[in-house]
Amino acid sequence: MRLTTTLAASAVIAVSAVAANAGSLAPTTMEAPVVVMAEPAPAGSSVNPAFVVVGVLAALLIAAAAD
Repeated sequence: MRLTTTLAASAVIAVSAVAANAGSLAPTTMEAPVVVMAEPAPAGSSVNPAFVVVGVLAALLIAAAAD
C-alpha cells in the first residue's frame, strides 16, 4: 500500500510540475489582425484593340479602293 501511495504522489507532483511550466507568467497579448487592401485594377481603354486593328485595315482597304 505504501508503494502505491508513493507512486500516486509522485505522479501528481510530476503532472503539476509540467502544468506549472506549460505557460508563462506574462499576460497574453492579442495581435491586431492584418488587413490587406486589394488594389483596384488599372483603368484600361474602353475600346478593344482588335476593333482598332480592324478599323485601320478597313480604312486602308477603302483608301486602296478609292484610287
